[in-house]
Amino acid sequence: MNTKFLLSSDNNNRSELLKKKIIHYYIANGDATIADLGREMDLSIPTVTKLVAELQDDGYILDFGKQETSGGRKPNIYGLNPASGYFVGVDMLKDKLNIAAIDFKGDKVQLEENIPYQFENTPASLEQFCQMIDDFIVSLPVERKKILAIGVNITGRVNPTSGYSYSIFYFEEKPLAQILEERLQAKVFIENDSRAMTYGEYMKGAVQGEKNILFVNMAWGLGLGIIIDGNLYYGKSGFSGEFGHFCMFENEVLCHCGKKGCLETEASGSAFHRILMERHREGSNTILARKLDNGEEISLDDLLEAVRKEDVLCIEILETMGLNLGKGIAGLMNIFNPELVILGGTLSLAGEYISLPIKSAIRKYSLNLVNQDTEIRISKLGERAGAFGACLLSRSKLLGMIHY
Repeated sequence: MNTKFLLSSDNNNRSELLKKKIIHYYIANGDATIADLGREMDLSIPTVTKLVAELQDDGYILDFGKQETSGGRKPNIYGLNPASGYFVGVDMLKDKLNIAAIDFKGDKVQLEENIPYQFENTPASLEQFCQMIDDFIVSLPVERKKILAIGVNITGRVNPTSGYSYSIFYFEEKPLAQILEERLQAKVFIENDSRAMTYGEYMKGAVQGEKNILFVNMAWGLGLGIIIDGNLYYGKSGFSGEFGHFCMFENEVLCHCGKKGCLETEASGSAFHRILMERHREGSNTILARKLDNGEEISLDDLLEAVRKEDVLCIEILETMGLNLGKGIAGLMNIFNPELVILGGTLSLAGEYISLPIKSAIRKYSLNLVNQDTEIRISKLGERAGAFGACLLSRSKLLGMIHY
């Protein structure tokens, strides 16, 4: 199988660019005829026929035979060969990894969730991280050489163009993407986790044709993915979307960014955890009291389970957080005027316990005309959005479909 044109960054080779555009067309539109492709790409039938034949020879396109029509000559239908290549996506959460693999058409091949992993910014932790990815790849029912690219999600600031991470594994001079490529022997793309989740929802989740979208990642931290006119928005260096570091409060809580008053200090999983501990010390009742008294670790899953069991204190904290988040989201809506806001990340699993106060604050603080334009939806992919988004984004980057 010829993978050279997929891995090539030579934008001057017209034939290779057109082949990538044909694959992009099939990803976006599904199976189609030569005539469909010619009309969409404004190319002659002979040119399209030649390019599709070459893609067939390379193994990326399949001929599915004649199209059923009411009369006349029946054209052949062509589409992507799902077995022509595979993509792996790695989503790093606070204390675990989710890793997924998709085929060339974008369908799930394998998903492993909640793999225990405790991050440390050390070479040993990086090696363990690589080994876990390696073990996953070995477990796949496909040849390793068919893994065309790996996407790795990182919380915080990363530069996807240069491959540098400024949040984790930043102890070497080489870009993290290069280090991972050398270790995993495959093309690696690093990406901000919220942006990857946004892309997962855009391609396979809650998006239903909308082109201007905000995705709010409500997890241990607080992030934002932005799609403008159908394209991910990166900013100059890939640092866009730091929603959690809006300065909104006059508190003295130190954010992990080193500043005080960030939205994340009052409206995130880490804030939920801190406020619960503070309220418990002040004498408030909670079903998590025994764990707190014993000094046991309280996870986001524990907090959400307490909410589902109607723990009054946890529900109260979550409602206040939702109101704070809604106020911040209202500001974003006033700036971006989006068609759709998706509430995602682990905290979105709380459902209406968090979505209702968010919507209430949005109605109160957003401009009426802007609010009328925007629909609010809960993530469809949930905690799988990151891993699948990383897979889908690595495929799109390899095909040159993403522009920074």
